[in-house]
Amino acid sequence: RPLLTMMGPSPEENDAEAPPPPEAATPSSGDASASEKNNPAATIAPLSTRVGDVFRTFWMLGLVAFGGPQAHVAILLDHLVVRRAWMSEEAFTELFAIGQGLPGPTSTQLVISTATSHAGIPGGLLAFFLWNLPGLVVLTACGVAIGTFQIGNPWYMSGLAPAAISLVFKAAYGFGKKLSTLQTTMAACSCLVAILLNGDDRIPSTASQYVYPAMMVLGATFTYVDSNRAAPFGTYAPASSGWNAEDDATLQKIGIPPWLGAAFFVAWAAVLLAAVLLVRVGSSAIAPDGYLALFEVMYRTGSIIFGGGQVVLPLLYDDVVLSGWLTGDQFYQGIALASAMPGPLFNFSAYV
Repeated sequence: RPLLTMMGPSPEENDAEAPPPPEAATPSSGDASASEKNNPAATIAPLSTRVGDVFRTFWMLGLVAFGGPQAHVAILLDHLVVRRAWMSEEAFTELFAIGQGLPGPTSTQLVISTATSHAGIPGGLLAFFLWNLPGLVVLTACGVAIGTFQIGNPWYMSGLAPAAISLVFKAAYGFGKKLSTLQTTMAACSCLVAILLNGDDRIPSTASQYVYPAMMVLGATFTYVDSNRAAPFGTYAPASSGWNAEDDATLQKIGIPPWLGAAFFVAWAAVLLAAVLLVRVGSSAIAPDGYLALFEVMYRTGSIIFGGGQVVLPLLYDDVVLSGWLTGDQFYQGIALASAMPGPLFNFSAYV
């Protein structure tokens, strides 16, 4: 027995005492969710699914988006952030602020940017089409028939403006609850400036295209200086840790690399410059009421307008009525129709 003990256990004993082989590790649901959280790109749905989300969302919104850009922001916030959680409210607010600082219709830019962040370029184009389609069709038909039928402001649409005011208040209240004291003060100052621009007859209505960008620059400068003070007035989020996996996932969903975005910007500027040079400086053989002149008026106006659809109307009046394309009555009838339709006020261009 001592000899056997020194020689070690027999093969039969070895097999009997050997521990069972380890089983393959099966990740639990908690581990899986943690993995997805650490790698957001793994949770991105296929493009066809995301484009379907955009279609199911915006075909209905294009039919019920009454009330102008302020009401549109409230509608989009409720449907895209609260109900469908396409993005955080912080990201939505940042896109809204960027849209305010760019020329063109703010609500339409918000539609395109939110849909693009969810489903890339196809989603953005589809949302733009669905958002504009109902009002576009009606205003185009009215523009064709306006010479025969004198259409006023229907009485049964007089309740749209009060309903829109409630949506505007809802959006303002939702944003205001999350603002710090400094942000609330700056928002109140912005409201006072907006009231002054719209209520003082001595200030031209086109002044907002200069005042709004200037206010954004001043606000950004003030908050930057305040954030670097030892005891700042405002409340600021901690500094970002830099580019992370969530940013990679967002960029993958958008599908637009930075170089392509720069190419879009260069193309926009080149077309604007070419159109202005051809019509304003170029050959006198171009018909003043031809398609190229119409394209130049609409493209130039949309490229330099800050402050939303209300600002575009005085500029279009000079180009459209004073040029003899429409009479004053036809112009104001088109404004009434555009205000009564869902979608952006910029659909007024289809009427023209």
